[in-house]
Parts: sequence; structure tokens; C-alpha cells
Amino acid sequence: MRGTAVPATTTGTLGAGGPADFFSELYISFWIPTAVLTAALVIKLPSIVKLWRDSLLRAVGGLLLLACCVFVFAVPSVIAWTNQVVGVPNVAAPWVYSLITAFCACCLLLIAAWRDGPADRSRATRRLMRWVVAVYAGVIVVLWVLFALADVPRERLRDLDTYYATTPFMREEILLYLVAHSVACLITYRLIRNWVRAESLDVWLRGGLRALGLGCALNLVFDAAKLTAVMARWTGHDLDWLSTDVAPPVVAVGAICIAVGFILPHGGQYLQDRWRVRTSHLRLRPLYLLTRAVDDSRVPFTLRATPELRLTRRETFIRDALLRLARHLDEDLRRRAYDAALDLGHDPGRAKALAAAVAVQDAVATRRSSPHGTTTATLTSGPLVFPGLGPGAGSETGTGSGSGEPAGASGRTAFPELTVSADPTDLLQDIEALSLVLREPAEIEAVRAALSAASPAESR
Repeated sequence: MRGTAVPATTTGTLGAGGPADFFSELYISFWIPTAVLTAALVIKLPSIVKLWRDSLLRAVGGLLLLACCVFVFAVPSVIAWTNQVVGVPNVAAPWVYSLITAFCACCLLLIAAWRDGPADRSRATRRLMRWVVAVYAGVIVVLWVLFALADVPRERLRDLDTYYATTPFMREEILLYLVAHSVACLITYRLIRNWVRAESLDVWLRGGLRALGLGCALNLVFDAAKLTAVMARWTGHDLDWLSTDVAPPVVAVGAICIAVGFILPHGGQYLQDRWRVRTSHLRLRPLYLLTRAVDDSRVPFTLRATPELRLTRRETFIRDALLRLARHLDEDLRRRAYDAALDLGHDPGRAKALAAAVAVQDAVATRRSSPHGTTTATLTSGPLVFPGLGPGAGSETGTGSGSGEPAGASGRTAFPELTVSADPTDLLQDIEALSLVLREPAEIEAVRAALSAASPAESR
């Protein structure tokens, strides 16, 4: 190697209370972003293995793996270990620079895969991806060539970029990796910024893209801090604290944001699905407890059953119980309960659920009192239309015809007609609404009281 003068070591501090002292207190261990990136890789790994032919997933996997490697090999103790194992001072520098450059290539490959989507790989896209691989592979080769030509005999674990900023060939190597990293992060940030404005994104994907965008922006701050410190050395100034104290925590936070960006769409959707399943399971509990009274049975408990399986079993149990109750359902009672609920001011959907609750409760009581008895309801083969609820009021099927009372006198002409039949399909379709009203016994009792008050008037 050629002999060159090595720059004098500088502390890079500006005195007590200066920026160097402030930012040195913000040190973030590189093992923290490494752990978060590894978690993101583990979450994505099953999809990557299963859909290995998808270049988008391969790029995501490569990006996360290389980001993990960058932070592992950038730890000062690992840098010292690498130099010792290879036996060449500062050989960890081109190795880390190569990992960063490969990370940049994965970012650009991710852009190329995102631009057209996995199903549309045009010739131009494939040519662009080959060009990215060729250019960044060439950059890695040049990094090693420049290191071989540079004279860097003194090992530097934390401040190599500024310590050798004016050393021939090493100066060009440092500038090359920073420029390559800046270009990739800038292009990625612009793509994500444009994508996040799309209207078709769900909340989890939009949040993930925003986290990725923030991570890319912080990487650009890292590059700016490094370049500023290096160029300051070129002009004889000392801004080393930007490289040694500002850049490391900034890039660590940026890596965490990138990991969160990949975790959030999948992890958030997974947690949302789990919450939806468990909430639905809980909402069905009142109706489940009521239908258990039909024949004192219950859903068998299985310790290893998934939440989805438990929900499916509860839904199946409830629907089976309602089918067994079908011959005990008094549809006339249900119609009158619907009318009473509307008169109490409930909207049609709520009134329908309250009427169903009244009918099912009575059917359960009838079934338990006479499990082998005959039906207590007068069922029809066709749909029954509630009188006075719509355009059909006053017709031959309505009870108010010939009374001289105009249709809608009860104030319910704007509500849709409700039809019921011997087939309990409508009950089976919205068991969650039925279960929720069972949590409001006061409302059900109010409907029953309205029915009792209306019965004497109807008899007269």
C-alpha cells in the first residue's frame, strides 16, 4: 500500500453542553433495530418461502436481511472482530459499505417490482431490474478496489469516515457509498410519498407506507450528516460529531421505522382480524346462553381450538338450536312485537331484532315446558306482511282495511315492510343483532309491556 499521511485524531466535541455532548446521550444500541428488523423478517419469511417466485417478496426479504446484517456488522465490537479474523486493519469498512450498497439495490428492485405489480413484468421493467443489479454490483467491486488502493493502517471503530476523509482512494470510497445510498433512499422516498396518497389503501397499509417513508427520510438525514462531516474535513473544519454522534441514532430510528413499515400491514391486519373474531364470539354469548337452555347442551370445549374455530362452533350451535325452535316460534307474536317496537320509537333494524328476541325467548320457554309438544304458532306457507307498514296497507291482507283510517296513520309509513314465514332463515342471518338486544332486557320488557297494553284494545 502507498504511504500517506494519516489525519490527526480529533475528538469532534465542541465543549461541555455542545451538540456533540447532547447527541452522544441519544445513543441507541444497534442491537435494538437489529431485533426489530429480525422480527419483521420472521413475520414475512413464510410468505417469502411460499411465494418465492414473486420478485416483490424476494426484494422485501433481501432488504430486511441486508438491513439486519448492516446493523450487526456495524457494531464496534463486531467491527473489531471482523478486522481481527481477516487480519487486515479496517477491512470491516468495505464489507459494511458493500452491505449498505446491496441494501440500496434491494430498495431499487423493490421500486421496480412495485411499479408494475407482480402480475405485470414488462420488458422495460426486467431491463431496469437487470440494470440496477449490474450497476450496484459494479459499485461493490469498485469499493473493494478502492480499499485495496488506500492506505488505512490505523484501525478506527467509530469514526473511520471522518478520520480517513482526506485519505486518497478511501476518500472516494466513502463518497461512493454515501452517494449510492442517498440516491436509492431518495427514489424510494419519492415513490412511497406518491403511493401513500392513493385512495384505495386500507389504514394498515397506509400506516406502513408512512413508516417506510419516515425511515427513508431518516436515512437521508443520516447521509446528509455523514456527507457534511466528511466535506467539513475536506475544508479543514471539524464537524465529526455529525458523523459519530448524530448519524448513528438517526439511522437506528430509521431502521426501526422501516421494520415497522413492513410489520404494520400484516401485523395490524392480523390483530384486527383476531379482535373481530373475539368480539363476535363475545357478542354471541347472550344468544348462546339462551339457546343452551333449549336442551341443556353446549359447545364442546377444546383447549387448542383457534379463535376462528370457536366462533364457527358457537355460530353453528346457535343456528342449530334456532332450527330446533322453528316449530315453536310464534310468528304472529313476532309481528306484533315488531309493531310495538316501532311504536316505542326504535328504528326498523332494532325493532326487528327486539321482535325476534321476544319470539325466541317465548319459543325457548315453550320448548322447555313441552319439549315434545306441538307448535304453538300458526305458520303460513307464504310470507306474511305486517299491516299498516307500507304501500300494502289497507289491502285485503291488512287488518286496517275498511276502518276508514288512512294508511300511515300510526306514523310508520316510512318504514319498510317486514315479512316473516315458517322458514326461520331471517333469524339465522343476523344472529349477532339478535344476541346484542338480549343484553338490553329493559327494552325487551318494554316491548312486552306494549304488547300487553295493546292486547285488551285489540280484543275490544
